Amino acid sequence: MSTLSVTAPDGLPEVRAGDDLAALLAPLLAPLADGDVVVVTSKVVSKAEGRVVVGASREEALAGETDRVVARKGPTQIVRTHHGLIMAAAGIDASNVELGSIVLLPVDPDASARALRASLLEITGANVGVIVTDTAGRAWREGQTDIAIGAAGLLVAEDYAGRLDGHGNELAVTAPAVADEIAGMAELAQGKLGGRPVAVVRGRADLVLPRGDDGTGAVALVRAEGADLFGFGAREAVLRAVTGDPGDQTVFGTPASTEELLRALEVAAGSTAGTATAYDGGVEVHGSHEPALVLVLAFAHGWVPDAAPAGTTRQDRLRLRPSSP
Repeated sequence: MSTLSVTAPDGLPEVRAGDDLAALLAPLLAPLADGDVVVVTSKVVSKAEGRVVVGASREEALAGETDRVVARKGPTQIVRTHHGLIMAAAGIDASNVELGSIVLLPVDPDASARALRASLLEITGANVGVIVTDTAGRAWREGQTDIAIGAAGLLVAEDYAGRLDGHGNELAVTAPAVADEIAGMAELAQGKLGGRPVAVVRGRADLVLPRGDDGTGAVALVRAEGADLFGFGAREAVLRAVTGDPGDQTVFGTPASTEELLRALEVAAGSTAGTATAYDGGVEVHGSHEPALVLVLAFAHGWVPDAAPAGTTRQDRLRLRPSSP
């Protein structure tokens, strides 16, 4: 039998820049015990760290919080933040804050979690894990849920690869993002309008690391550029492939195989692509009627033009090679 509990206390006053967040939280969370996980929203962390902007709109602040735009649909922008998080409007929020103000995400949520963990240990003597959360949408799903954007002293994911299930089947890529699961569980108790931005989850002490070990942080849950199959929105992917900016090559990921590129040329370009054949380390296209289309398809698959053989033109014989990592 396994039991988990979550407690979200009332009574936290309005947090302002410069407040000692641990000192405000500790009396509400008492008694804390070793192995507890303290879950706190990014909103109150940002307020304490002075990340509230007065007199600015989300749109005005968005550019400064954006690393690149992933997708646009109507007024909504999904962006990759400087943290590597993919979020609507870079996580900038105008709720649960004074009218006319917006709240930006913490500059370094993992560092915020480490500082809070250390302060809670000093005040309470309890070795706890800390998760800093924010609300995010999910691809393929309606609605939002809270996720971990910062963590300290906690295993943020469990690796089940190589383990056997009850039937003897070996698990290959199963890795539950337990920090996100705990974040979602805590939010059920906190609520969006309850004024309870902190919670304690008890029952997973096995995930809490020893004193002095803060772990990888929630940054370990952020996929690197190019590792995500959906680095751009559908429309943006087409536009970026046509533009062919070398800076986008990383987002499209590692180069596709020769066989995959040949299939794409056959399916997408058809007879206008000419005849495509593999040669040592690359693909050679003969007699293309649409060399620009061939180059767009190549870029989207991580391939770039190679030097044409002597005595030929770019249209006569177009050579392609995988881009450098």
